[in-house]
Amino acid sequence: MASPPRRWACGELLLPFMLLGTLCQPGSGQISYSMLEELDKGSFVGNIAKDLGLEPRELAERGVRIVSRGRTQLFALNPRSGSLVTAGRIDREELCAQSPLCVVNFNILVENKMKIYVVEVEIIDINDNFPRFRDEELKVKVNENAAAGTRLVLPFARDADVGVNSLRSYQLSSNLHFSLDVVSGTDGQKYPELVLEQPLDREKETVHDLLLTALDGGDPVLSGTTHIHVTVLDANDNAPLFTPSEYSVSVPENIPVGTRLLTLTATDPDEGINGKLTYSFRNEEDEISETFQLDSNLGEISTLQPLDYEESRFYLMEVVAQDGGALLASAKVVVTVQDVNDNAPEVILTSLTSSLSEDCLPGTVIALFSVHDGDSGENGEIACSVPRNLPFKLEKSIDNYYHLLTTRNLDREETSDYNITLTVIDHGTPPLSAENHIPLKVADINDNPPNFPQASYSTSLPENNPRGVSIFSVTAHDPDSGDNARVTYSLAEDTFQGAPLSSYVSINSDTGVVYALRSFDYEQLRDLQLWVTASDNGNPPLSSNVSLSLFVLDQNDNAPEILYPALPTDGSTGVELAPRSAEPGYLVTKVVAVDKDSGQNAWLSYRLLKASEPGLFAVGLHTGEVRTARTLLDRDALKQSLMVAVEDHGQPPLSATVTVTVAVADRIPDILADLGSMKTPIDSEDLDLTLYLVVAVAAVSCIFLAFVIVLLVLRLRRWHKSRLLQAEGSRLVSVPASHFVGMDGVRAFLQTYSHEVSLTTDSRKSHLIFPQPNYADTLLSEESCEKSEPLLMSDKVDANKEEQRVQVSFLFR
Repeated sequence: MASPPRRWACGELLLPFMLLGTLCQPGSGQISYSMLEELDKGSFVGNIAKDLGLEPRELAERGVRIVSRGRTQLFALNPRSGSLVTAGRIDREELCAQSPLCVVNFNILVENKMKIYVVEVEIIDINDNFPRFRDEELKVKVNENAAAGTRLVLPFARDADVGVNSLRSYQLSSNLHFSLDVVSGTDGQKYPELVLEQPLDREKETVHDLLLTALDGGDPVLSGTTHIHVTVLDANDNAPLFTPSEYSVSVPENIPVGTRLLTLTATDPDEGINGKLTYSFRNEEDEISETFQLDSNLGEISTLQPLDYEESRFYLMEVVAQDGGALLASAKVVVTVQDVNDNAPEVILTSLTSSLSEDCLPGTVIALFSVHDGDSGENGEIACSVPRNLPFKLEKSIDNYYHLLTTRNLDREETSDYNITLTVIDHGTPPLSAENHIPLKVADINDNPPNFPQASYSTSLPENNPRGVSIFSVTAHDPDSGDNARVTYSLAEDTFQGAPLSSYVSINSDTGVVYALRSFDYEQLRDLQLWVTASDNGNPPLSSNVSLSLFVLDQNDNAPEILYPALPTDGSTGVELAPRSAEPGYLVTKVVAVDKDSGQNAWLSYRLLKASEPGLFAVGLHTGEVRTARTLLDRDALKQSLMVAVEDHGQPPLSATVTVTVAVADRIPDILADLGSMKTPIDSEDLDLTLYLVVAVAAVSCIFLAFVIVLLVLRLRRWHKSRLLQAEGSRLVSVPASHFVGMDGVRAFLQTYSHEVSLTTDSRKSHLIFPQPNYADTLLSEESCEKSEPLLMSDKVDANKEEQRVQVSFLFR
């Protein structure tokens, strides 16, 4: 029946040939177990799920795995039971050799938390190794005159086990001459020595066969044996002697192969063959014989292969000097290897994030890694760093693990990709370093609205444009990427002149090109104010607006329009009156025209195209005023016909013409007397209409003359009573003499007047225009003598079943 389990200091339960329970789980994240060596593959080591505070099924869900560096994996995780099990048979002697304590360290990574737990498993030794001599048979020579008490050094046995299972004692087979003495060395090793108890007699017994047995302390006890053949030699009474008996040397690990480390010297006072010494290693291990070479004649020790401090920090060996008479002496040699900085540090990435959103918070973990340097001391001390100009930092975790963190918010528009250089450097002389590059891509979020290069835009378009023509193109840039940077364009909803803007213009949502949906007319639409919206396709979408001012440019598409003299709608012809007494420059009438266009397209110029009597009248180029060019003569015809052209300055220029009829006469009766010459022959049905017209003109003229006489009397009386007229008499110098009538030495101003008679017999319509006097209390300048709008009066006369219309218009100046 097994003995009760023993609880160790850290809490482990140790049973013979099996392991139970966890050891300890300090706050630092360390978990300890212990187990026996040589257990079968899959043997239970500990309940790792319970010690991590997880359920067994959570091991796979949370990405729990074993992380070990540069060695064969000795343990595995059982996802069904949540246990830590062996991955194969574990030989403690292979792992730890003669070390009293054999502990295997590795790390457990919880992937989703990026947390590392340190696990150590102590491998407990079992008695599975026999004590073993290097040679199964040993030949020893001894001089026959050797005195009692002479000691012969015997080979010692090695036991790979430790503790109670290690080598404990030696036994020598029974004999008459020799006994066994065990000497404990400073290194703790037990060295057997053969002690001569009784003098030897070579003649009686030349060879003594002995059996040396080595025993360990295990249960059951294991042993190993070697046969000793003792050959008795002839007398050689002086043994070799080493001075000193122990040698030590320290060499750097990077010395060249073949370097001589030291020379051992032993002395023997004998002569001849008994004094000739040979040197050899005794009980050397394979590692010693493969690493060092001993010159048997000179006693020089040199290297056969490079030394490596990381593999072995010191070498312990025993050198024997033996003379020809088989006497020998031994010396211990310790070769200490000094570390040099010959190993560069290395970085081992455990977990890595390749992409990170630009809205991640400061302190976000990017990577988890560990560092290692095979050197020791200052040569193995490592410093880690990342460039200071990058928004990242390192934070030490447990053991040699580090976290790579962000220090601030990332901006993809500023930097979309990072190549983080992780530098590790040791403290050796000279220092060695290594670099590891960690790529990181910054994922975009929609944090930038589209941006127009300008705050506002303006463009122009000639009027009468074809429908569908491209007006303007706007472009907005979005520094984001993907759908967050894909921009669509639209126009803000609004109305203009009662119609929606969408009926005037449209915009291509992909290209930002603005098109005209109708032909614009400058005279109706001169400018249009638009708002263009640029929106990206992010979630949520972001947008920005910009104003676009569209100006319609005028084209010369409107001919001048003549306002005066207006063309009668009834087909009659207007007549302007010019007295025969008019002086050169006398203002007869003024052609008034307008142009609906603007700019130089609306600049008008007037010119006389044709006149019935050239040279009699002139037209102002920019004013359109028709004035007499010379003094009227009696021979000049009563009726003068002028054709005036009005032309704008557009390209090409547009024009309009009007015919002005001027009647030349001083008195109205003169006009009436000559009316026959101004009309076309009429039929008998128009005679009554003409008679009525002549009577009406005569009556009106008489009334007008009477009114003028009364007006002159009233003005004459005022002139006598007022000094104002005297003061202003001097101003009358520039007024044409035709505008005044002399009376009692006083010149009184009279408004000029004209008579226009238009008789149309073919349409049975007549048009007569009389001057309308304009009275004022003050004298008028020549500039005020402009024609006002005519007053039209119509009278209906029924004759022979047809309506005849007589229009009498009084024109006042």
